[in-house]
Amino acid sequence: MALEQAAQGMVQAVVIHNGRLLLVEQPDGSALPSGVPEPAESAEATAARLVYELTGYLVDGSSTLEPEAAPADSGSVVLCRLLTDDPSDGARLAPEQIHWVPVAEAVDITPRGVVRNYLEGHTPV
Repeated sequence: MALEQAAQGMVQAVVIHNGRLLLVEQPDGSALPSGVPEPAESAEATAARLVYELTGYLVDGSSTLEPEAAPADSGSVVLCRLLTDDPSDGARLAPEQIHWVPVAEAVDITPRGVVRNYLEGHTPV
Protein backbone atom coordinates (compact mmCIF):
# COMPACT_ATOMS: atom_id res chain seq x y z
CA MET A 1 0.00 0.00 0.00
CA ALA A 2 1.54 3.34 -1.00
CA LEU A 3 0.11 6.83 -0.82
CA GLU A 4 0.97 9.15 -3.68
CA GLN A 5 1.58 12.89 -3.58
CA ALA A 6 -1.23 15.10 -4.94
CA ALA A 7 -1.01 16.23 -8.54
CA GLN A 8 -1.34 19.91 -9.37
CA GLY A 9 -4.81 21.28 -8.59
CA MET A 10 -5.86 18.10 -6.79
CA VAL A 11 -7.58 18.17 -3.41
CA GLN A 12 -6.81 15.41 -0.92
CA ALA A 13 -9.07 14.70 2.06
CA VAL A 14 -7.58 13.61 5.39
CA VAL A 15 -10.27 11.92 7.51
CA ILE A 16 -9.18 10.55 10.88
CA HIS A 17 -11.63 8.84 13.20
CA ASN A 18 -10.90 6.72 16.27
CA GLY A 19 -7.17 6.72 15.54
CA ARG A 20 -7.62 5.52 11.95
CA LEU A 21 -7.15 7.23 8.58
CA LEU A 22 -9.63 6.81 5.72
CA LEU A 23 -8.06 5.43 2.53
CA VAL A 24 -9.65 4.35 -0.73
CA GLU A 25 -8.43 1.85 -3.30
CA GLN A 26 -7.03 3.29 -6.49
CA PRO A 27 -5.64 1.35 -9.48
CA ASP A 28 -2.08 1.84 -8.17
CA GLY A 29 -2.78 1.18 -4.45
CA SER A 30 -4.52 2.86 -1.55
CA ALA A 31 -4.70 6.64 -1.36
CA LEU A 32 -6.45 9.50 0.35
CA PRO A 33 -9.80 10.38 -1.22
CA SER A 34 -8.87 12.98 -3.83
CA GLY A 35 -10.01 14.74 -6.95
CA VAL A 36 -10.40 18.10 -8.65
CA PRO A 37 -12.67 20.97 -7.60
CA GLU A 38 -15.80 21.91 -9.49
CA PRO A 39 -15.82 25.50 -10.83
CA ALA A 40 -15.89 28.01 -7.93
CA GLU A 41 -15.74 25.19 -5.34
CA SER A 42 -13.48 25.71 -2.33
CA ALA A 43 -10.91 23.07 -1.36
CA GLU A 44 -12.91 22.34 1.81
CA ALA A 45 -16.14 21.82 -0.13
CA THR A 46 -14.32 19.69 -2.70
CA ALA A 47 -12.90 17.41 0.01
CA ALA A 48 -16.30 16.93 1.62
CA ARG A 49 -17.95 16.20 -1.75
CA LEU A 50 -15.26 13.74 -2.81
CA VAL A 51 -15.39 11.76 0.43
CA TYR A 52 -19.17 11.53 0.20
CA GLU A 53 -19.22 10.58 -3.50
CA LEU A 54 -16.49 7.96 -3.14
CA THR A 55 -17.34 6.44 0.24
CA GLY A 56 -20.80 7.56 1.33
CA TYR A 57 -19.38 9.05 4.54
CA LEU A 58 -20.55 12.55 5.38
CA VAL A 59 -17.69 14.81 6.46
CA ASP A 60 -17.02 18.50 6.81
CA GLY A 61 -13.94 20.02 5.22
CA SER A 62 -12.91 21.86 8.35
CA SER A 63 -9.47 23.25 7.50
CA THR A 64 -6.73 23.22 4.91
CA LEU A 65 -3.34 21.88 5.95
CA GLU A 66 -0.74 24.35 4.75
CA PRO A 67 2.67 23.12 3.60
CA GLU A 68 5.68 25.11 4.75
CA ALA A 69 6.67 25.94 1.17
CA ALA A 70 4.78 24.88 -1.93
CA PRO A 71 3.71 26.45 -5.21
CA ALA A 72 0.16 27.82 -5.24
CA ASP A 73 -0.95 25.24 -7.83
CA SER A 74 0.50 22.19 -6.07
CA GLY A 75 -2.86 21.02 -4.73
CA SER A 76 -4.59 21.20 -1.37
CA VAL A 77 -4.82 18.91 1.62
CA VAL A 78 -7.98 19.32 3.69
CA LEU A 79 -8.52 17.97 7.18
CA CYS A 80 -12.08 16.62 7.45
CA ARG A 81 -14.17 15.65 10.45
CA LEU A 82 -16.38 12.56 10.16
CA LEU A 83 -20.05 13.45 10.73
CA THR A 84 -21.62 9.98 10.29
CA ASP A 85 -20.46 6.62 11.60
CA ASP A 86 -22.02 4.66 8.76
CA PRO A 87 -21.80 5.43 5.04
CA SER A 88 -24.94 6.10 3.02
CA ASP A 89 -25.90 4.00 0.02
CA GLY A 90 -24.83 5.05 -3.44
CA ALA A 91 -21.10 5.50 -2.89
CA ARG A 92 -18.98 5.10 -5.99
CA LEU A 93 -16.70 2.59 -4.25
CA ALA A 94 -17.73 -0.77 -2.82
CA PRO A 95 -17.26 -1.27 0.93
CA GLU A 96 -14.24 -3.53 0.33
CA GLN A 97 -12.52 -0.63 -1.48
CA ILE A 98 -12.73 1.62 1.59
CA HIS A 99 -10.17 1.14 4.34
CA TRP A 100 -9.64 2.58 7.81
CA VAL A 101 -5.91 2.26 8.53
CA PRO A 102 -4.34 2.93 11.96
CA VAL A 103 -2.58 6.32 11.93
CA ALA A 104 0.73 4.73 12.98
CA GLU A 105 0.58 2.43 9.94
CA ALA A 106 -0.45 5.30 7.65
CA VAL A 107 2.60 7.33 8.73
CA ASP A 108 4.84 4.51 7.53
CA ILE A 109 3.31 4.49 4.03
CA THR A 110 2.89 8.24 3.55
CA PRO A 111 5.52 10.19 1.56
CA ARG A 112 7.25 13.13 3.25
CA GLY A 113 5.14 16.26 3.13
CA VAL A 114 2.18 17.99 4.74
CA VAL A 115 0.09 14.83 5.26
CA ARG A 116 2.91 12.88 6.88
CA ASN A 117 3.83 15.87 9.07
CA TYR A 118 0.23 16.07 10.26
CA LEU A 119 -0.04 12.33 10.90
CA GLU A 120 3.26 12.27 12.82
CA GLY A 121 1.92 14.99 15.13
CA HIS A 122 -1.55 13.50 15.50
CA THR A 123 -2.39 11.79 18.76
CA PRO A 124 -5.15 9.20 18.26
CA VAL A 125 -8.08 9.55 20.63
